[in-house]
Amino acid sequence: MKKPIKINMFAMGVLMLFLSSCKDAPQQPPQQQAMPFTVSAVPTKDITAYKTYPTTLQGSIDSEVRAKVSGYIQSVLVDEGQKVRKGQPLFKLETQSLSQDADAAKATVNAAQVEVDKLIPLVEKNIISPVQLETAKAKLAQAKSSYNSVLANIGYATVTSPVDGYVGSIPYREGSLVSATSPKPLTTVARIDKMFAFFAMSETEYLNFLEKTPGKSLQDKINNFPKVALILANGQTYDQQGTIETVTGQIDTNTGTVSFRAAFANPNMLLANGSSGTLEIPTNYKNALVVPQAATFDQQGQTYVYTVGENNTTVATLITIKDKTDNLYIVDSGVNGGDLVVMKGIGKLRNNTPIQPQEVAFDSVVKPLTPLFQ
Repeated sequence: MKKPIKINMFAMGVLMLFLSSCKDAPQQPPQQQAMPFTVSAVPTKDITAYKTYPTTLQGSIDSEVRAKVSGYIQSVLVDEGQKVRKGQPLFKLETQSLSQDADAAKATVNAAQVEVDKLIPLVEKNIISPVQLETAKAKLAQAKSSYNSVLANIGYATVTSPVDGYVGSIPYREGSLVSATSPKPLTTVARIDKMFAFFAMSETEYLNFLEKTPGKSLQDKINNFPKVALILANGQTYDQQGTIETVTGQIDTNTGTVSFRAAFANPNMLLANGSSGTLEIPTNYKNALVVPQAATFDQQGQTYVYTVGENNTTVATLITIKDKTDNLYIVDSGVNGGDLVVMKGIGKLRNNTPIQPQEVAFDSVVKPLTPLFQ
C-alpha cells in the first residue's frame, strides 16, 4: 500500500523541478522597433558669420575745455548740447583783481618810460654813462612784459571753444572757483559728425582675422578689412556701416588684446559721445558645409552629429567647427555634402540606433540663412 505513494511523491518533485527551470529561463527581449526621425542632407551654402565686440563711441574730436587762469565763473555763455564754433566764448571769469593788476603794471610801464626818456638826452650830452640808459631800457622792457602778461590773463578769463563741435556736460556754474588744476574740465567740445568706435580683439582672434584678410602688409590688410555694423544700446542696427581705420598691431601685455578703431558717419547726430554698443565684423564663407546647432551634441568637449549609416542606423560622427552663426555651425571636417544628418530628437538617440529616416529639405528645418554681407 505504501509503494504507490512514493511513486506519486517522486512524480510531483520532478514536475516542480521542471516548472522551476522554466521560470528561471532567460526571456528573449523583443526586437527594438525603429522610430521615425527627421533627417536632411548636409548642404553647402554661401554664408556670413559674425564676430561681436563691445565698443565705446567718441567724437572724432573730443577736446577738454579748461581755464588757464584762476577765477570765479562770472557767466556761462552756452548750454549743454549746443553747437559752437572754434573761438566762440563759452565762459566768462571774474577779472576785477586782474584789472587792478593791469593798472599797476601799466603804471610801472609809464614810470619806466619816463626814466628812459629822461636819460636819453643826458647820454647824448655825455653827462651820464650809456650803461645807465641801457639799464633803464631793460627795466622798461621788463615792465612791458609784465603788463602784457596781465593783459593775456585778462584775455584768458574769456574761455573760448578750441574746435567746432557740440558742448558736453557743464559741471561748473556761475560762482564756481576754477583754475587750470581743477579736477574736471569746464566742459568738453566734441565733433560728432564722424564718430570713432573703439574695440579690442584677443591675440588669437587678431591673428585669425589677419589670416582671413587679403593683403601682404598690415596696411594692405587694414585697407581690405570688411565693413562693420554697429548694434546700438537699444538693440537696433545703426543705418550706417563703419570702416576699420587703425589697429595698434601690438599686444597689450596687461589685457592680452589688440586695439582697433572704426569710424562711422553720423549725419543725423544719432550717435552721442560716450555711447556704448556692439560691433559686428563679418566673415564670408563660400560653399561652406553647415549643420544646425540644434542637431549637434557635445561629449567630452567635442561636437558630434548623428549621421544615417548602413541599414538606417545612427552613427555618432565627430565634427570640427570652423565658425558659427546664430543657428548654424560651419563645419570644417567630419561630414561631407549630401550626408544625411538627424535634425530633431537627437536626445532620444544612441549610437547604432535603428531609425526610419524621414528626409526633408534642409531649409525647412532651419530659419533662413543670413545673406552675404554687402
